[in-house]
Amino acid sequence: MNHDVTTVLSDLSFLEGPRWHDGRVWVSDFYTHRVYSAAEDGSDLRVEAEVPQQPSGLGWLPDGRLLVVSMRDARLLRREPNGELVCHADLSAYVGGHLNDLVVDDQGRAFVGDFGFDLMGGAPARPTNLLRVDPDGTVTTVAEEMLFPNGSVITDDGTLLVCETFGNRVTAFDIAADGKLTGRRTWASFGELPTETEIEKALPQVVVAADGCCLDADGSLWVADATGNRAIRVREGGEIVDEIHPGTGVFACMLGGADGRTLYLCTAPDFHEDARTSAREAVLRSVRVDAAHAGTP
Repeated sequence: MNHDVTTVLSDLSFLEGPRWHDGRVWVSDFYTHRVYSAAEDGSDLRVEAEVPQQPSGLGWLPDGRLLVVSMRDARLLRREPNGELVCHADLSAYVGGHLNDLVVDDQGRAFVGDFGFDLMGGAPARPTNLLRVDPDGTVTTVAEEMLFPNGSVITDDGTLLVCETFGNRVTAFDIAADGKLTGRRTWASFGELPTETEIEKALPQVVVAADGCCLDADGSLWVADATGNRAIRVREGGEIVDEIHPGTGVFACMLGGADGRTLYLCTAPDFHEDARTSAREAVLRSVRVDAAHAGTP
């Protein structure tokens, strides 16, 4: 399909974790170390938080307090009603690389992933764990052998979907009443598991580098393909039924807007830290789509 792409925000460093919350679009900007929010069209831009150790995934507790990933020190921060950021949980003992994206369920439990290795430093890829942070800050490992767990959603029937960027797949779990994950299965497969661990050799084996994602009311998943310069709409099983090519890299996406049918895209020329730190080429773009937002976030 043809899609008209609109610029919402520009002149930023590298955007991740887009969310639609309280009638506004929210986004983390890695190298300005800020969480921003704006009106649907990008006007009324606000700085919601400053995170010196690099913000990423965003979510909200049932009482409305913001949770934000602090990547480099592997902490989950909580914004108090007075605006102060405090440590909600220290995950540094559990991770092998930068803390990354998250999703928060209706009980305030955050499911959080990490890189698993030093991606920017060129270390070999290796599996890592998916973590659960309870409302009291307790950290529990809930899934092992995840291949770069990244964007995640919770469906309306309580299924957790996790993009595995280096796994060519989206993995599903059932969330038990106590927060444990059961019924692990592949929700969508894009290709064989990569056999290489050196990044330069592994990347060509990644058919879809599933990064950020969001769910629509038809049960399809919009997925940012971090190495394919596109956002794809995927049905359960892995069939790609639509693609958006904004002409640059796409690293996260989220449905929002007043009717839930505005798809926001976090775009940049690439994800290389040195290049993105020194440039302001990241753009938040939007596209109108047919199926509205569903699930969480």
